[in-house]
Amino acid sequence: MAKLKLIISDPKKGKSQTVELEGPKVTPLIGRRIGEVIDGATAGLAGKKLQISGGTDQDGFPMRGDIHGGVKAKILLSNGPGFRSSTRGERKRKTVRGNTITAETAQLNLKIVEE
Repeated sequence: MAKLKLIISDPKKGKSQTVELEGPKVTPLIGRRIGEVIDGATAGLAGKKLQISGGTDQDGFPMRGDIHGGVKAKILLSNGPGFRSSTRGERKRKTVRGNTITAETAQLNLKIVEE
């Protein structure tokens, strides 16, 4: 079955916590996209709203909000998730994952937006 690790950060406190979901608890998250707000009850935090801010797949490729779908793509990057420039103006072709959560997603980054 699918296994998903959620890293939930609280911007007010400056702390984060890790929650692991398995099996049928993962299915409400499949098909969601970066930027969507979900109910905290899916992660065991009832009464809170969580925003999806990113994640990685099982191979470690980061998710990007500007790539549609749940596919892997090799794109030319100059900044943002998946690329750190060592010199000014540098660009590189890197493999990244799309903005949709699929069964291949291994880890999600979430932040609390409402309590």
